[in-house]
Order: sequence, then structure tokens, then C-alpha cells
Amino acid sequence: MPVYSMTGYAAVQSSTAQYAPETEPSHDATSRLGVEIRSVNSRFLDLAFRLPDELRQAEPGLRELLTGKLKRGKIEMRVSLESASTSSLRPPSPATLQRLGSLEDSIKSWLPQAAALSVADVLRIATNEDKKPHDHSEELIKLAKKALKDLMSAREREGARLAHMLLDRTAQLRALAELAVPMVPKLVEQQKTRFLERWKEAMTLGGNSTLPEIAQDRALTEATAFAIRIDVAEEITRLSSHLDEIDRLLSVGGELGKRLDFLIQELHREANTLGSKSASLELTHISVDMKVLIEQIREQVQNIE
Repeated sequence: MPVYSMTGYAAVQSSTAQYAPETEPSHDATSRLGVEIRSVNSRFLDLAFRLPDELRQAEPGLRELLTGKLKRGKIEMRVSLESASTSSLRPPSPATLQRLGSLEDSIKSWLPQAAALSVADVLRIATNEDKKPHDHSEELIKLAKKALKDLMSAREREGARLAHMLLDRTAQLRALAELAVPMVPKLVEQQKTRFLERWKEAMTLGGNSTLPEIAQDRALTEATAFAIRIDVAEEITRLSSHLDEIDRLLSVGGELGKRLDFLIQELHREANTLGSKSASLELTHISVDMKVLIEQIREQVQNIE
């Protein structure tokens, strides 16, 4: 399965014909239906809908459609519905004008201060009266499916880019780990030599030109204890194991954001331990470089579904 980002955008539009009443078949209009979906990262699946009042009944179907494909992310779906006449403005019928005039007279007999109907008011009322109700639910679901498909494609493309970046960072972390491995034996040997030299100096100052065996054993014991304290082989092994698991998950794909987030925490813990055990400036630099790379990984993992 692909790796999906939680960031994406898609917008589609379509036109559907609406027909006027049968008494005036020569006049028709088209409704421009538009669907826009925005997606950003979120710990859970958070859906928000912005629908015209005449399409509110379609929200349950749209919600079911999105939850069937999306697992995480803050999703906002906006639907627009615009009507555009394909012919010139129709004049109101005489019957409509007569009815409006009668209604206006009746209202003014009760409310003398009521404002008179304007030409714009008459045209709006007459137009709304002539409109034939149209159910856009079927068209909306088809359009939403297309928008969702485009969104998934956008999230897949962004996910592929994120996966490529993460694999690059894990490769860099492996290279740093390989640099750290041979440093520890060298540090132990250097510290062992340093302990022995210090004991020799101490014995010389004490009046003995030869180093007693017990003093030498003590120096070796101290060197061994030091080696145990700075041994990072276990941390390197665990870090390599976590990197292998990250690479495996990226190759499998699917819903893996939360598992990656846990592995990043483990990587950070191992890098911290490596730094605390550091007995040389080189190891300290390696630990810092690891933390920088892990932080870069962590930031990008937040965008993976």
C-alpha cells in the first residue's frame, strides 16, 4: 500500500441541467455544483462540512463516503451550488403580476406604511416561483467521489515524497551509528593506557620504580569499569533495530503514522543515552547530529496518516 500524507487538496465542478415548468419549455438553466476538500494533519479524523441549505440532507452520505477512505486528518469539505440562466431574463407572466398586485393591495390595506414592491422584488419572486425543485443529491455524491479520488491521489504523492525523505534520514542515521561503533574500543584502550600511566606515576612518586601487580590489577579494574560505563553497543543495536522497523513500515505503507511516531520517541531515547555515555567530543557530535536528524523525521512523521 502507498504511504499517505494527511495534507492534500482537491476541487471539482460539474454542471447539471434544470428545467423550467412545462408551460415554458424554451427556458432552462444550469446549476454549477462544486466540491472542494482540504486536508491537514490531525491526531484523529476530524470532519467538517460547509454545505448550502438545500444540500444539508446529503451530509450523512458525504460523511460515510469520507470515513470509508480516510483514517486520520482534519478534513473540510465545501460544497457550492450556483444557478446560471442559459437564456435572457424571463418576464413575469400576467397571472403572476396580477396575483402580486392583489397581494400587495391586501397587505397595504392592513399595513399602510408597508413599502411598495420594487421591480427587483417582483423579478426575484417570479423567478423563484417558476423554479422547479431539483434534487442534487445523486450528482453531489458522484462529484464528491471524484473529489475524494483526487484528494487521495494528492495525499499519495505527498506521502511518497515524505517516505523518500524519511528513508534518506534513516540512511544518514545508520551512517552516524557506523561511525560511533569503532570509537568505543579505541576509547577503552586509550583510557586503559591512561590509567596505567597514572598508576606508574603514583608509584614512582611513592619511591617504587616498579609497578606492583596489585596496582596494575587495580588500574585494569578501573579501565574495565570505565568501559562498561561508556559502552554504547546496546544503544546502537536498538537504534539500528528501530531504523529497520521504520524502513519496513514505509515499504509496507498504509496507516502507519502513529507507529512511526512511537518509533521516533524510541530513537530519540537511544540518541540521548548515547550522548550521556559519550566519553569523547566525536561521540558527542554524533549524538547531536542524530538528534537533529530524528527531529527532522519527527516533524515529517506528523503529516503521515
